[in-house]
Amino acid sequence: MRDATTNPQDGDEDVRDGASAGALTAEQTRRWRRRRARRVILVAVAALVSIALAVGYVFADGYDLVDGALTFSPVAEQERAALRASRKGATLVADADLARRIDAGKAVAAVDALVHAKGVGDEVSVLVLQPDGTTAAASGQGTAREPASTMKTLTALAAASTLDMGSTFTTSTYLVHEQDGADTLILKGDGDMLLGAGESDQHHVNGRAGLGTLAERTAAALAKRGVTKVRLAWDDTMFGDDRYPDRIGEIDGDHLYYTPVSSMAVDGGRQRGGASFDPDRFSDYPPLSQTTAADAADVFATRLTEAGVDVTNARQPQRMRTPDGRTPLASVESAPLSAVMRFMLQHSDNTLAEQFGRLLALHMKTGNSPEAAVKAVRSRLETLGVPLDGLVMADCSGLSPGSRATVTTLADVQLRNIEVGVAPAAAEGLSVPGLVGTAATRLADAGAAGLMRVKTGSLGTVTSMTGNVSREQGGVAVFAVIVNNPDDMAAAREAIDVFIAALTEL
Repeated sequence: MRDATTNPQDGDEDVRDGASAGALTAEQTRRWRRRRARRVILVAVAALVSIALAVGYVFADGYDLVDGALTFSPVAEQERAALRASRKGATLVADADLARRIDAGKAVAAVDALVHAKGVGDEVSVLVLQPDGTTAAASGQGTAREPASTMKTLTALAAASTLDMGSTFTTSTYLVHEQDGADTLILKGDGDMLLGAGESDQHHVNGRAGLGTLAERTAAALAKRGVTKVRLAWDDTMFGDDRYPDRIGEIDGDHLYYTPVSSMAVDGGRQRGGASFDPDRFSDYPPLSQTTAADAADVFATRLTEAGVDVTNARQPQRMRTPDGRTPLASVESAPLSAVMRFMLQHSDNTLAEQFGRLLALHMKTGNSPEAAVKAVRSRLETLGVPLDGLVMADCSGLSPGSRATVTTLADVQLRNIEVGVAPAAAEGLSVPGLVGTAATRLADAGAAGLMRVKTGSLGTVTSMTGNVSREQGGVAVFAVIVNNPDDMAAAREAIDVFIAALTEL
């Protein structure tokens, strides 16, 4: 028999074995009972110790004596960062009451205050229209003056009322097998001047279609065809050779406000030097590249190489017209034209304004030049019944010297923006003083926040504005202001801001 004292388990087996053999001796029975009692005591002590340790840890953790998730202390609310300043908008109302007329006496007083405001000078025209198009108050409404960027509202109305504003620009690649056995890949655009350099960005208008995404799709399509090496070319033939309005260089010698209309560009040709920015909301004017299509091809060559394609001429892609009848290898789509127009109006983008004129000209078959764009805009406005007396369009954007317009023309365009279904994209793209667009800093009265939709105009000797307002007591008002050669530009701008805010109280 094994020594039961050396191993309790073995001892139990000995006891059981002995029990099975016959009756236990008195000594064996005493030893078995002692071992069983020790075991019961040991198990009970271990259980009590475990419970004590658990309870002790809970209390230690709760009173923050040890690190843990529990606490008996009151939980202090996390201090929140201070909120940025916000504005309370005016109360939303139902459909505009176009039958509610403006108090003509109050309108005349507002116009008189603007005309005689300090700094405005003598060359000022202003017009306030009733919702039905009749005049509520005016001064110098028949005099044509330089309108600056309010000219863009004419182009926007003409284009938005004619083009398919739900359509998009497509940027594509085409594969051509050359006679020498090489494969040429052609990058071709059809007007997207807001391409992104990287992945397509569905959350923004600027960069909605990305050259990085196009490169990845192209590389995948090439791989399916067993093509690993290409020569890269780019096709920028869409807008022909004539892309500069005649006199635009007189005011944009540093290329800060205009780059030629092109079939493709990254960020409108803005040369930002890698600075971080919101692609849709910014107010700076970096230099603009004058070779935007070639720049886009350079960016695409880099993205294509990163996607694993050997681009044999990556440092100098060549220019080439895409052969007719080719099927795209891959493509990316821009934001819809309505969103691009909103971007154009809110940033007062001269190039995109010229581009909408060119797109209209191509659609109406008036030609493919800056002059053809102007002709198309005028033709469409005449069809809509907009009065054009005194109108001279040196371009479609208002940047070039020599343009002239009356406040009558500008205000009549705005009448279309309060009509349902005429050209909603032209109306939705207007800036909101104090909130978005070039009028973001032009809110003179916090009580008028959200009630005004405007387009600003600014040149060295011009400050102008046109738009429509929702009146606090119901109804709407349409207005246009042009000031040329003001005595004090800053004072004149402020006077205009005060004037339009006052219109909401009519």
